[in-house]
Amino acid sequence: QVQLVESGGGLVQAGGSLRLSCAASGRTISTYTMGWFRQAPGKEREFVARTGWSGGSTFYSDSVKGRFTVSRDNARNTVYLQMNSLKPEDAAVYYCATPLEPYTYAYHYWGQGTQVTVSS
Repeated sequence: QVQLVESGGGLVQAGGSLRLSCAASGRTISTYTMGWFRQAPGKEREFVARTGWSGGSTFYSDSVKGRFTVSRDNARNTVYLQMNSLKPEDAAVYYCATPLEPYTYAYHYWGQGTQVTVSS
């Protein structure tokens, strides 16, 4: 059973930073894409960033490019999302996700989410 547990959310002022963590259990993450998504109230869930199975491949949504950095520590089975220069529009519940199969991008397992609140 794969489990993903996010942490690190909280309240931050606009312009501030937070680092989210996603700890995986039940399998090693080394051969799996790990993605971050977010959902704000009244809005659909949207893609934020991902790190490929090699760890060197990353991809970001245009809205966070240049401000957020996704990384992984395969030894700790953990993925991170460093969020800098936060804006009020970044406020959302942030989820990490991973596919059922290795070397794919079809997300299947999701964490419970961690709340990020940004005050203006």
